[in-house]
Amino acid sequence: MISEPSVIENTSGRQPGEPVQSAITYEKIPTHIYADAKDASRAVAHEIADLIREKQQQGKLCVLGLATGSSPKTVYAELIRQHREEGLSFHNVVTFNLDEYYPMEPDSLQSYVRFMKEQLFDHVDIPEGNYHIPDGTVPVNKVAEFSRSYEEKIQSYGGLDFQLLGIGGNGHIGFNEPGSLINSHTRLMMLDHSTRAAAAMDFGSLAKTPKKAITMGVTSILAARRVVLLAWGERKAPVIRAALEGTVTESIPASFLQTHRNALFVIDQAAASDLTRMQTPWLVDTVEWDNHMIKKAVTYLSRTLGKPVLKLTNKDYNDNGMSDLLAQVGQAYDLNIDVFNQLQQTITGWPGGKPNADDKKRPERALPASKRCLIFSPHPDDDIISMGGTFQRLHDQGHEVHVGYQTSGNIAVADDEALRFADYVVDFNEKFGIDSPEATQIFRDAAESLREKKGSEMDTDEVRYIKGLIRKGEAKSTCRFVGIPVENAHFLNMPFYETGKVEKKPLGEADIQVVMDVITKVKPHQIYAAGDLADPHGTHKVCLDAIFEAVRRLKNEDFMQDCWVWLYRGAWAEWDIHEIEMAVPMSPDQLVRKRLGIFKHQSQKDGVVYQGTDSREFWQRAEERNKATAGLYNQLGLAEYEAMEAFVRWHF
Repeated sequence: MISEPSVIENTSGRQPGEPVQSAITYEKIPTHIYADAKDASRAVAHEIADLIREKQQQGKLCVLGLATGSSPKTVYAELIRQHREEGLSFHNVVTFNLDEYYPMEPDSLQSYVRFMKEQLFDHVDIPEGNYHIPDGTVPVNKVAEFSRSYEEKIQSYGGLDFQLLGIGGNGHIGFNEPGSLINSHTRLMMLDHSTRAAAAMDFGSLAKTPKKAITMGVTSILAARRVVLLAWGERKAPVIRAALEGTVTESIPASFLQTHRNALFVIDQAAASDLTRMQTPWLVDTVEWDNHMIKKAVTYLSRTLGKPVLKLTNKDYNDNGMSDLLAQVGQAYDLNIDVFNQLQQTITGWPGGKPNADDKKRPERALPASKRCLIFSPHPDDDIISMGGTFQRLHDQGHEVHVGYQTSGNIAVADDEALRFADYVVDFNEKFGIDSPEATQIFRDAAESLREKKGSEMDTDEVRYIKGLIRKGEAKSTCRFVGIPVENAHFLNMPFYETGKVEKKPLGEADIQVVMDVITKVKPHQIYAAGDLADPHGTHKVCLDAIFEAVRRLKNEDFMQDCWVWLYRGAWAEWDIHEIEMAVPMSPDQLVRKRLGIFKHQSQKDGVVYQGTDSREFWQRAEERNKATAGLYNQLGLAEYEAMEAFVRWHF
């Protein structure tokens, strides 16, 4: 185990696809940080492919330990590409998967057998008898025997050459939950509540999510000759720091990898965001003190010491590793005033620009005084949840506001809510003798399908249509509440989303085209988009990619020459304070009005289908986040507001 900061190569002049490195790290496991998950996944896939080819040349089998979940999907996609385009053969590959839910039928939608076939095995030439996955149908009194035989089978092949891992939000590897011992073996494991909550999206609700799983033990994982752990997105950042920089502890099972001689963490910049070298790079390496880094350092110092920016002293900077910053800029007094002024200038009650005002130090331009604003909402409620106060203010200040609802959001409607809606339509039509038997039959069939639906079954087209109608009606209600005409609500129904499953299709040309169409129709001066850059697999990220690509293609159009793009965040996180370029304050009354707007989405209230590990409702998450942003500005020494919504500008 490495107990001191490890020195690694400084790769300034990094080429695309190379890890982002620093001169010194505090991580106790070698770590490669990539700009995004795609580059990282390609690197891991190439390592696996090289190992397979090396074993082929030696006439040996290549024994791989494989993982499921969202993290390895892009690795498997790259391996499939290499098989199809570069002739990579899997004829000598033997695989053992980490885990499987228990009980679980192999053909269930949530089965890891099905996952592995769909994501890899059905697309390559691996012999059917060469892949092994824990059996979720084994009688409970036979699980211990099965677990022993599973490990014996691994040993019969000489052990694992390579083990691929993801990491849970609580630090689990495989399904080795917190409390698992370093000497644990393959076994039946009770799943932690946070693990089940994170998986509830796949199963439709927490109640339908299995409570147990069969998993390889920590000993089995550590016995692999090479271990690579993947992590993407800012939600993994806290546990990544704990696993890499903390002590070896059973409360973070991934930290056991600190004892492995050949382990590697491969993560994106969002997952790395809490690491020491990312949070305070001036403590581990020489940095270029540009304005972005200066704001990051000053706001960090202010928050860490609990002192307003204007009260920071030369001694504060010198005692906290920033003496070279003072050497460059001079006295703390001047530095503090500069950063304070920059922070103050981000605050505006005029998100569309203040008419007849000097806009040189304002985040938005004054002209045109009345702007066309297009808010893109990935789901039908993200507009009001994430920027409801700004949404309302844009309308109240005379701007022409449009909303582009990018997806139907149908999978987030509970079955009982859809059944209630379907029964209502059928009963209404029958009561008043409405002469539309075909339409009534659609709702009758949907209601019957919902009554008979089993946990592993997908919604029928009729059920998905009804669920989409519910979300659409709620979105219209929000628009009426804000005051914009319903014809300014554009329902794009991007095709990538309409699979009926949590797993979506890749972004396609049709998705980009519908976004381009609405931009061309509205010809906006402002575009607002959900800037959840950290999530490489979620709906928000796909929707944002579509907007970015659409804007790039349209950027030479005349109407785009005066268009600015502002990015907001979702319901779970906010921009870091040094990143914020526009902060829109809300009074207590405005915050309550935003809450009432969120309440228009009744299907997402009192028990959200995909609640995740956060038990708060969306209005609570939004309010607490907005209050925290305002509190942070106050902590730094600026004016105290009830709440704030924050934005970062994207320059295209």
